[in-house]
Amino acid sequence: MIRYLTEADVQKLLTMPIALDAMEEAHRALAEQRAIDVPRARIHLPQGTQHVLQAAAPELGYIGFKYYYSRPAGRSFYVHLMRIAEGNLDAIIEAAWMSRLRTGAASGVATRHLANPEASVLGQIGAGNQGVSQLEAVCQVRKIRTVKVFARNRDRLTAFCEKMSKATGVEVKPAESAEAAVRGSHVVNVITKSAEPVLRGEWLEPGQHVNAAGSNALARREIDDAAVKKCDVITVDGRGTARNECGDLLSAVEKGWLRWDHLAEIGEVIAKKAPGRTSARQISLYESHGMGLQDLWIGAKAVALSRERGVGIDLPVGNVAAR
Repeated sequence: MIRYLTEADVQKLLTMPIALDAMEEAHRALAEQRAIDVPRARIHLPQGTQHVLQAAAPELGYIGFKYYYSRPAGRSFYVHLMRIAEGNLDAIIEAAWMSRLRTGAASGVATRHLANPEASVLGQIGAGNQGVSQLEAVCQVRKIRTVKVFARNRDRLTAFCEKMSKATGVEVKPAESAEAAVRGSHVVNVITKSAEPVLRGEWLEPGQHVNAAGSNALARREIDDAAVKKCDVITVDGRGTARNECGDLLSAVEKGWLRWDHLAEIGEVIAKKAPGRTSARQISLYESHGMGLQDLWIGAKAVALSRERGVGIDLPVGNVAAR
């Protein structure tokens, strides 16, 4: 029997604290060579694009993948979990909401390990669906008192701020500009689909931490060269993924300021294998692109909880490994 979880099932089971713990465990396991991640592969067609992220976690007993298909009309996301020992498909999970949750949680974990402990003001550029979990995650790991958000669509921005004020219990207010959202903030989230930088280095101030989570293709770019140069600590979720997808850092690499193989992964900071912030005045940056390992870890959490609580259905599908 294959456990099948719908979007509604997943939303009943997972919370931001669970997702934060899962991302911390996943990245630590990768840094300690207890897990394997394969960077995203894509097939592009005129009608749409298929994306596949693969990973394995022997300690969880799972190997698996997430695939999603994007087209102008929308996207569909699924995570498949296979049992390593038995060789059977154990679960299929509808994963659009879960993907947003784990992406936000990854930024939350980076904030936990890189932002100054007393950080209390959050600035965010971007008020779309992905921005919800980014904002929530930072509020979970720091005592945030004020949030300033900028987005070009003012109606969407107003609705987003009202929604997130209620959801977090924190004052979330519209910023007049991207610069206003950044200046005076202790943590800055950037979560857009922009092909041109929306955050400029001249706005950054000593002590800030930046989560850049929207540039998961070389054609996208959220921060400019000046911002990259100004950051004292630069981390990525995975070096292999960053090399393939990090539009924010591509220019710096091509100009010789950075090397892909010299970048620290956030898991290495968690596991104390790479330095993070070493002074209160440093500016730190976390570049998030998304990894199959994140999907596998949080998917395993969802499946375990589903069986504990009787959520989801078992599909009456033959599931015999070939001999």
